[in-house]
Amino acid sequence: MTEAAAQGVHRARYRRILSFASREFVKIWWFELVLPRFGLGRISERTRPQRMQRFARRFHALAVELGGLMIKVGQFMSSRLDVLPPEITSELEGLQDEVPAVPTPQIRALAEAELGIPLDRAYAWFDDTPVAAASLGQVHRARLSALDAQDTGLDEVVVKVQRPGIDEIVAVDLAALRRVARWLTRVRIVADRVDAPALVEEFAATSLEEIDYLHEARSAERFRENFADDPRVAAPDIVWERTTRRVLTLSDVTAIKINDTDALRAAGIDPSAVADAFAEVMFDQVFTHRFVHADPHPGNIFVTPVPTEAGFRLTFIDFGMMAEVPDNLREGLRMLLIAVTARDSRGLVAAAQEIGVLLPSADTAELERALTALFARFGGMGFAELSRVDPREFRDFGEEFGDMVRRLPLQLPENMLLLIRAVSLTSGMCSGLDPAFNVWDAAEPYAARLLRDESGNLMQDMAEQAMANAATTWRLPGRIDRIITRIDDGTVSFDTSRLERRLDRLEGIARRIASGVLFAAMLVGGALLVAAVPPLGITLLCVSVLPLLGALFAGRRPR
Repeated sequence: MTEAAAQGVHRARYRRILSFASREFVKIWWFELVLPRFGLGRISERTRPQRMQRFARRFHALAVELGGLMIKVGQFMSSRLDVLPPEITSELEGLQDEVPAVPTPQIRALAEAELGIPLDRAYAWFDDTPVAAASLGQVHRARLSALDAQDTGLDEVVVKVQRPGIDEIVAVDLAALRRVARWLTRVRIVADRVDAPALVEEFAATSLEEIDYLHEARSAERFRENFADDPRVAAPDIVWERTTRRVLTLSDVTAIKINDTDALRAAGIDPSAVADAFAEVMFDQVFTHRFVHADPHPGNIFVTPVPTEAGFRLTFIDFGMMAEVPDNLREGLRMLLIAVTARDSRGLVAAAQEIGVLLPSADTAELERALTALFARFGGMGFAELSRVDPREFRDFGEEFGDMVRRLPLQLPENMLLLIRAVSLTSGMCSGLDPAFNVWDAAEPYAARLLRDESGNLMQDMAEQAMANAATTWRLPGRIDRIITRIDDGTVSFDTSRLERRLDRLEGIARRIASGVLFAAMLVGGALLVAAVPPLGITLLCVSVLPLLGALFAGRRPR
C-alpha cells in the first residue's frame, strides 16, 4: 500500500470513530439533557438500560470490524465498573482480542527489517503458521541457530511480531479517543462523574507500553527476578540478541493450560492444589513484590509438571500489562484485606478512602450499613456456597443498596484498574479449578501477617504521633500571635470565589427559567395563530427557537 493510500485509510478510520461517537452524543444530549428540561425525564430513565445495552452492542460491532485499539477500548470499558453502567460492562465482557492473522510474507518482512538480517540467518527454523493472532501482534514458533543456542542455552523459542502498521493505527485511534474525551468534558452528566481525558491518557499509557516489546522484555526479567528463589513460579527467558521494540524472542515454555482440568488430572496434578497455589502467587505479587501480572487469563498461565513436592509450577507469559503497587495503594490494600477478613465495615470504608476509590467527602453512614448487612449475610462464603443462594436474595440486596452505591462519588486511581482486573481474573480462574474455592481462606494468612506487621509498628506510630502533637503544641502560641497581628493590621482576607460561583449559577438558572417561559408562550401562541393568521403564527413558531436555545444553554460557563 502506498503512503497516500495508507493516509487515506487512516483518515477514514479516524472519521469512522468520530462519526460513531457524534451519533451517540446526539442521543445522549436528547435523552439526558433535552427531555428532562421539558418534564419528560421519566422517559429518559425508563429507556436508559435498553439504550445503554444497544450502545454497547453497536460499539462491540465497531470494535470487531476496526480491530486495533478499539478491541482494547472495549475490554477497558468492560472493566470500568466505577464509571459505566452494568448494561455496558456486561455486554462488552466477551469482546475477544482475536483477529485474522497477518499474511506470513508481511510478518517476515517486518521481522527482518527489525532484526537487520534475513529470518533464515536469525533462526534455524521459523514456523509460518502463527500460534496466536491478536489485534496488536501475533506469535510464531521458531528454533534458534546453533550459535545463538550455544550462547543462550536455549533451543525452541517463540517469536512475537507486531502487526505491520500498528504504530500508525494506535496513533490514529488515540487521536480520535482524545478528541472524544474533550467532547465528553462538555457533557455535564459525564464530566461530573469521570475525568474522561485522564481516563484516555491512562489507557494510552498502557497501550503504548503494550506495543513496546523492549518494555515487555524488561518486565518479564523483573518478574523472573522477583520469583528467582520460588520453585512454584517460572517465566520465559528473553533472547535479547533477537529482541527489538517490534520483535520479541523468548524461550518456549508451552505446557498445560491452567484451566485444562482434564489434562491436569491426567498429569497427576490436583486442580484444587493449582487454585490454592495460583491465589497465593497472585497475593505475593500484590503484597510482597508489588509488581503484578495484570492479565492472568488462561492463555497466559501454564502449569508445568516438575519433580518437586508440589509436583508442578506455574509459568507466566505475556508481560505487556503489569501493575505497580505504590506505597499509598499498598497501605490501602493492607487495610482493605484486614477489614474484609475481619468483616469490619467501618474499616473497609476507611480503606476505600485511603486507596482513593471513595472520596473523603462521601457520606459513608449508609455504605457502612450496607457493608454490615453484606458481611452478616454473605461474609465468609465461597463461590460454591454463593451459587446456592436464592437469586432473589441478591436481587433484593441490590435493590435496597444499589442506588445508594451508585450515588457515591467513586473513582479509580491509577493502577487500581489493572489490579481489579488481575483480582477478578484470579478469582474466576480459581473458582473454575475448584468450585469449593474460598477466597477468604486464601486471604487470611496474608491478613494475619499484615496484622502482625501492624502491631509491630504500633509503638513507632504512637511515638511519631506524640512527637507531631508536641511540635504542634509548641508552635501554636506563635501562630495565634501572628493571626492576631494580621487582624490588627487589617491584612486578613477571605475567599468568596465559591459564593460568587453559586450566585452565577443561580443567575443562570433564572435566565433559563425566563427563556423557558418565553419559549412556551411563543410556541403556544404561534400554534393558536397558525390557522387564523398564518404568517404571524409561523413567525412565532420559528422565533421560539431562540428562547429554546437560551433555556438550554443560558448561564453555562466553561468548566
